[in-house]
Amino acid sequence: MSVLAAGADAPSIATQLFGSGLIGVREGLETGIVVMILVAFLVKSERRDALKWVWTGVAAAIAMVIAIFAGIHFGTSTVTGLAAELISGLASLVAAAIVTAMVLWMRTAAASISGHLRAGLDRALAVGPVAVAAMAFFAVGREGVETALLLVGYAENAAGSTWPLVGLLLGIAVAAVLTVLLYVGAVRIDFARFFRYTGAFLVVVAAGILAYGVRALQIAGWLPGGSTLAFDISSVFDTSTWYGTVLQGIFNFRPDPTLLQAVAWVAYLVIVMPLFLRPVKAKTAAPQPDPADSDDPELETSR
Repeated sequence: MSVLAAGADAPSIATQLFGSGLIGVREGLETGIVVMILVAFLVKSERRDALKWVWTGVAAAIAMVIAIFAGIHFGTSTVTGLAAELISGLASLVAAAIVTAMVLWMRTAAASISGHLRAGLDRALAVGPVAVAAMAFFAVGREGVETALLLVGYAENAAGSTWPLVGLLLGIAVAAVLTVLLYVGAVRIDFARFFRYTGAFLVVVAAGILAYGVRALQIAGWLPGGSTLAFDISSVFDTSTWYGTVLQGIFNFRPDPTLLQAVAWVAYLVIVMPLFLRPVKAKTAAPQPDPADSDDPELETSR
């Protein structure tokens, strides 16, 4: 039985910061927009008294995300050998699946997310403060869980480095600033273009995470073909160059992938990328927007 190396040395600090930072900006802005819509609706509805329940739900969601991330990171860092490869492989597959589902969902839901959130919050206000907090918790928690799993899968090849986490936090800080500026009307962003480009980026990242998971499971003995390489360009591909660290650190590229790894990577992109990039069909019976809400931040998808 051949023994494969799951990863090489950690990518450069700049690469780790850039990759996780971009993820932080994208996911943080997506979460920030959700919170912004909830807050704007309460302010315009003159229900500022309910804001504390929204922030309670947001705080609970953040605590849950931190617990999930810490649990997965602690679990993968306290075991070694084949067990560690097995956990890393399974975590990477779960991360790739959830990120894929969320990216494809956001592609179709972006055009109506503002209306759905406002309608849901209106119903929650009628029920009571617990319902308001619960709605904020699930709305933010959904995005947060995706971010936690994405970073765990992305950082698997960082050799225990904390720089991906630092980059993520910096990206989230940038997203928080952008959210505030959007709320006060200081900046405007073409959300359709932003989420289209960053979504395509996440699809390629998820493909790399999937390939990493396949290799880890091959090392653990759960998948066959660990000794069959698709190609080996290690002699001409220098992982210490800028392009080597970028490809390895952000997209989990290896100069010597196994055949199953390469097939999984190609098959994922061939299936998922066209699904993500295909045009979104306009709804025939879309509700007319309330003129009173014309100033609300809306997400619009490209037609």
